[in-house]
Amino acid sequence: MTARLLTTERRAITGLAGLYATRMLGLFMVLPVLALYANDLSGATPLLVGVALGAYGLTQAVLQIPFGLLSDRVGRKAVIAGGLLLFMLGSVIAAEADTIYQIILGRCLQGSGAVAGAIMALLADQTREEVRTAAMATIGLSIGVAFAIAMVVGPLVAAHFGLTSVFWLTALLALVSLLVLWKLVPAAPRLVRHRDVGLDRDQLRSTLSSASLLRLDFSIFSLHLILTAAFVAVPFRLVDVGIQASHQGWFYLAVMGLAFVCMVPLVIIAEKKRRMKATFVGAVAGMTLILLALGELGHQRWALLGLLWAFFVVFNLLEATLPSMISKLAPAGAKGTAMGVYSTSQFLGAFLGGVLGGALSSHFGYDAVFLGAALLGAVWLAVIWKMPAPRHLSSEIVALDDHPDPLDTLMAKFAEVAGVEDVMVVPDERVAYLKVDRQRLDTDALARVAGTRDDSSGA
Repeated sequence: MTARLLTTERRAITGLAGLYATRMLGLFMVLPVLALYANDLSGATPLLVGVALGAYGLTQAVLQIPFGLLSDRVGRKAVIAGGLLLFMLGSVIAAEADTIYQIILGRCLQGSGAVAGAIMALLADQTREEVRTAAMATIGLSIGVAFAIAMVVGPLVAAHFGLTSVFWLTALLALVSLLVLWKLVPAAPRLVRHRDVGLDRDQLRSTLSSASLLRLDFSIFSLHLILTAAFVAVPFRLVDVGIQASHQGWFYLAVMGLAFVCMVPLVIIAEKKRRMKATFVGAVAGMTLILLALGELGHQRWALLGLLWAFFVVFNLLEATLPSMISKLAPAGAKGTAMGVYSTSQFLGAFLGGVLGGALSSHFGYDAVFLGAALLGAVWLAVIWKMPAPRHLSSEIVALDDHPDPLDTLMAKFAEVAGVEDVMVVPDERVAYLKVDRQRLDTDALARVAGTRDDSSGA
């Protein structure tokens, strides 16, 4: 059965989703404008502008797992507050910058506020197992909305008030996030290690040895490398076809809105029709062709607009389905560890995308950025071509009553339930982590094994 949210859970979800979205809005706003406006800074070159664009990804990749582990020791809210202060400091330094090197320093400091893991851990502390899936989905939705808003607001703010104003706005958003954390987000009632959210060192080796999970890590690495590299060139291409900087925000609004509408049926086909592998391979192949066409044909207005619409359809599709595939493929109780490696790969991709995009544009021009990204797309396609189709399994967290059964016996009882494919029982947490086929799952039998008919549900 579906549990109703408690008042404290609703407050925590609302506050943390708002905090996460506000922080990501500040990061994303820079993406469509930095390449256009940073050339006026002292010392700016296409390479250094690319480095500035992706610099936040390097510090995010290095620090996001350590910050998550630190939150287990000193408290979630303390780590989140510290990360937001670093983000605000980086924004102020970038806003006051006169040189490209100061922008790079500011972007690195923005990324050093790597609090995503601590935010997700605090959300897990504040929610019961049976509502955690909905809570995580709310966070994911907030990130998508933040990205779309940032693509519109960033160009509009920069066009009217300059690049400096974008960074001042990100600093203000960081301050708002601190107020949300202080006023709206309850403190964690207890610090608990959540294997569905946080890193488990004992499972790191097995996660890194899974060929399928590594393919997905390479996929998110490639996707965000391509995205960041593309925004070294896309703003200039839009100017070349007559869309000035002051109007690019409205262009992104139209293109991304239409792309989202067209992406939804593809997600439904992948998930509901169980065509995940075919959709995945088709999306990567499509991305490769789109990038190739952007390099060869993207000089004409309508060709460029159509190709960018197709780019965002495919990008949004992959951004939505890759985490779902991670969840399907991660062993029971290892989703948090798998997602930690996945997120690190994403941020490394963003960093290298800025560096490579800047290097290619500097030496060979903007066409080379798209063609180089297309070459990566071809490598990506080769990497995933023989990947087995993921089984359509869901992660389930079951709260346990007190059980007299030994651990092995309890695990065996769970394994005998129809639809249960993998089991990890953690007595200290009083939960069982399961991988289940929902079409076959016997929920009554699962509730009996757990010791309660009402407390087991999806996560």
